[in-house]
Amino acid sequence: MTPLSIVILGLSITSSWGNGHATTYRALVRALAGRGHDVLFLEADRPWYAENRDLPDPPFGRTALYGSLDDLRDRFEQEVRHADLVVVGSYVPDGVEVGRWAVATAQGLTAFYDIDTPVTLAKLERGDAEYLSPDLIPRYDIYLSFTGGPTLDRLERQYGSPMARALYCSVDPDRYRPEPAEPRWDLGYLGTYSDDRQPSVNRLLVEPARSWTDGRFVVAGPQYPGSIVWPANVERIEHLPPADHADFYNAQRFTLNVTRADMIAAGWSPSVRLFEAAACGTPIISDWWPGLDSLFNPGDEIVIAPDAATVLETLRTMSDKDRQAMGQRARDRILSSHTADHRAMELERHVAEARAIVSSRNH
Repeated sequence: MTPLSIVILGLSITSSWGNGHATTYRALVRALAGRGHDVLFLEADRPWYAENRDLPDPPFGRTALYGSLDDLRDRFEQEVRHADLVVVGSYVPDGVEVGRWAVATAQGLTAFYDIDTPVTLAKLERGDAEYLSPDLIPRYDIYLSFTGGPTLDRLERQYGSPMARALYCSVDPDRYRPEPAEPRWDLGYLGTYSDDRQPSVNRLLVEPARSWTDGRFVVAGPQYPGSIVWPANVERIEHLPPADHADFYNAQRFTLNVTRADMIAAGWSPSVRLFEAAACGTPIISDWWPGLDSLFNPGDEIVIAPDAATVLETLRTMSDKDRQAMGQRARDRILSSHTADHRAMELERHVAEARAIVSSRNH
């Protein structure tokens, strides 16, 4: 494909603090830039990210911060107007106003990139248009979604998107790979606190930790309430920057994946943590959601655990040989389908398809 000029307005690329967006954007922008595209990432300057910037000046593409909507319009109107593709992400501050300005200004294609699709749709059903309004969806040429499956049809039928396509999260295999290490923990979990995820964390990690006092467990991520009483054998890490994620996974015998309620209901919603862990060859214990078996073969590449008993049985009875073989099979699956380069190529195909649709509509 001829190199594209791309402007992405996303929640954050400079700070991974309290969000899963930064790692996704970093991988995608790096891959797009590596394929010859000119990418400008625009991020609203917010104090909570300014205080926690683990990649203040990304060494790929171009990154710029803006202070307000007026600042965005004044400084970047020409970039947006003349870009081949303008992407507005979910949870962008003032996202509705940003989106309306982007679709009105851009002469090229526009896309909404929803890293939180089930959450977004649940918000719209409640009349909550925090960063996307129903009237904007048909105005974006493409709706890129972290969630695939039936949700894509719903976006087109119910909300009028002219073209809804999955663009899952991904992983950089050069940064996430197996490294020989003596395991520090039997089971670990990485994720920002969420009310609707915590019951699963309790069921699939805290309960096993209480039952198996000789086991070693860890929970990493910010915003957990101080009122939570963790068992003595559960280590807590408040914030783990992306640069430390691979070492974290490689220090676990197994890692836990749990999913937000809205994403379980929608299905087909893999998290970036799932791909990161698999790329490191760390075997995954996960809750179940529709579409998971389209990404991994249950029992062969991933362990599905409905309860604490299944977790404990896995931790205590699976041999190291079988555990490592499962991790390698999951890694092979990720390398074949879910790297950042795969996503960059998928985005190129979506752009080509959207151009054809727009061209036919205009003629």
